[in-house]
Amino acid sequence: MRFSLPQIGKAVALIGALALAPAAQAQSNVFTDQQKQAIGEVVKDYLMKNPEVLTEVIAELEKRQAEAQQVAQAGAVQETKQSLLNAPHSYVAGNPSGDVTLVEFFDYNCGYCKKALADVQTLMKSDPKLRVVLKDFPVLGPDSVEASRVALAVGKQLQGDKMMNYHVKLLESRGRVNGERAMAVAKDLGVDLAKLQKDMEGADVRNALQENMALGDKLNLTGTPAFIIGETVIPGAVGAEPLKQTVDNVRSCGKASCG
Repeated sequence: MRFSLPQIGKAVALIGALALAPAAQAQSNVFTDQQKQAIGEVVKDYLMKNPEVLTEVIAELEKRQAEAQQVAQAGAVQETKQSLLNAPHSYVAGNPSGDVTLVEFFDYNCGYCKKALADVQTLMKSDPKLRVVLKDFPVLGPDSVEASRVALAVGKQLQGDKMMNYHVKLLESRGRVNGERAMAVAKDLGVDLAKLQKDMEGADVRNALQENMALGDKLNLTGTPAFIIGETVIPGAVGAEPLKQTVDNVRSCGKASCG
């Protein structure tokens, strides 16, 4: 295993923290510079003789960071619950009155989102009580932003299955999805293009995108797709089965993991 310098630096810092018992930590402020240097040399010498310790320490560091992020994200989900579940500009698919909601942040130019589309469709087909909320999160450049602007404006004319059909057609498009492509699909589905153009320039679309991007920042989303089920954030195209299991758990015990 190769370690990056930031990883090694964090690992050494963690080793130092773990090496000092609470009583020693309380006394650390009385160490002289010479004593601190000597402690550093002891730690360095130990690591040079036992480099495999770094593997264990970095694994522990990554575990703690993941746990901390999960706690932070759960808190953020709770704080933003109303916007996540009931924002008027989101597309709602599946059962609008479903007992469990799956929220997906997506980008129309995200290859993994295209892959995850089949997973979401599978879940909707097999679970008649599942509510799905789709949120534009255009993080892959100007083309994505333009496509989302069009799609959000289309959402003012198409709802339910018709809007889901539009969403599917865009995600299944080959090549880059931009504003022009999004407009062409809208035209094929009979959308009023004059009204669409006007709605694209309106404050509702602008505010919707700003809100979604702010939500993504709040939830510390680093890419697409990202799913929220209950208070759990699931990054990436993980497949239908893990999503289904999380939905089942939330339905059963209110948490992502029951036991």
